[in-house]
Amino acid sequence: MQREFPETPLVGVGAIIIEDARVLLVKRAHPPLQAQWSIPGGVLEVGELVREAAIREAREETGLIVEPGDLLGVYDRVLRNAEQRVQYHYVLIDFLCRRAGGELQAADDAAEVRWFTREELPPLNLAEDTLDVIRKGYAALASFRILRSTRSCADEPSGMDGTESDS
Repeated sequence: MQREFPETPLVGVGAIIIEDARVLLVKRAHPPLQAQWSIPGGVLEVGELVREAAIREAREETGLIVEPGDLLGVYDRVLRNAEQRVQYHYVLIDFLCRRAGGELQAADDAAEVRWFTREELPPLNLAEDTLDVIRKGYAALASFRILRSTRSCADEPSGMDGTESDS
């Protein structure tokens, strides 16, 4: 598989891992995006399902075992050289993932791995589609928490403290 100057687009997967209001990013060790912060992820292998690839890539780059959940987005990443020739072309499929285990450590294509708060993201100069999918990850988690909180309240007796109200 030729990544640089490919004949056809490559399918890439990303794992959006958010925990304690922080998102996990890796600093790339190799092109494209060498020395830049990015979402853990990589290229789909032949015969591999996209969610399996997200699990594998997260483990290879971060040491974490993840469970992929919602599909957050599909993005085009086309990088051109100085002559405007397509140097890299990826179709990226990003999943919201939950950490299920493992120990955090940079490996494989990741030179570093680190948790970032939302406030720490702007100085990183992340690609716009990367910021977009991270925002979608935070929004999906917030919706899930609201839904879960609404369901647990609906299961409660009419008094929030477990007693019946006298209205």
